[in-house]
Amino acid sequence: PGHADYIKNMITGAAQMDGAILVVAATDGPMPQTREHILLARQVGVPSLVVFLNKVDLVDDPELMELVELEVRELLTSYEYPADDIPVELGSPLKSLEGDTTDDEAAKQIFELREAMDSDIPEPESDIDNSRLRHLEEVFSISGGGKVVTGGVERGVIQVGEDIDIGGMKDTVKTTCTGVEMFRKILDQGQAGDNVGVLLRGIKREDVERGQVLARPGTITPHRKFKAEVYVLSKEEGGRHTPFFSGYRPQFYFRTTDVTGVITLEEGVEMV
Repeated sequence: PGHADYIKNMITGAAQMDGAILVVAATDGPMPQTREHILLARQVGVPSLVVFLNKVDLVDDPELMELVELEVRELLTSYEYPADDIPVELGSPLKSLEGDTTDDEAAKQIFELREAMDSDIPEPESDIDNSRLRHLEEVFSISGGGKVVTGGVERGVIQVGEDIDIGGMKDTVKTTCTGVEMFRKILDQGQAGDNVGVLLRGIKREDVERGQVLARPGTITPHRKFKAEVYVLSKEEGGRHTPFFSGYRPQFYFRTTDVTGVITLEEGVEMV
């Protein structure tokens, strides 16, 4: 219930992930939203997955457990994930919390999940050589003036004292980075893969908002119109039950924001 309401936030989070845990209840097997999550992970480029079969304490039949695992692997294969190479761990987080020690079987299963994450989700290679690009998630005012924006550094390096363009959503604004902070530590710079707060000089609250990006001056050009190849979700994947035509106005999700746009179909295409 309410699963669709979280799709926007799921996309925002998944677009920054280097790996993910796909949780499937052993009692139910893959659900419609499981398919949606795998598809979204594939579409936004999450490279590595680990599967965790939850609620195994409620399943007594080993054959049923094997069947659920087989269904999950078939689903992963259908979305071009290397299903045979993806680890499937079993466990019950609730049982692990109810245990008296970390030596309990339920606790060991959680440790095995952690080990699978360490071994099967590679350490990300940060793209620090290209022009910096950073998407904004939040904007804060601080005492003494100035605005702090937070978000992930997608590529490049952002350094204190550098000039910055704030682009997207509205007219590009130029400013200067006067501070970088991560987990309450003051830094000289932030680099690709970091989630940082950046203090901007002379910026008003209305100059910056969630969904914009920080970039090296002159390296980005915002566009309001583009040609794209799209994947349309089927009814079974949680998509539309009816076709759409030219002029359809859906929500477009870009990094940390969503905007309403218009789709114009190619000449000769009546509907999708």
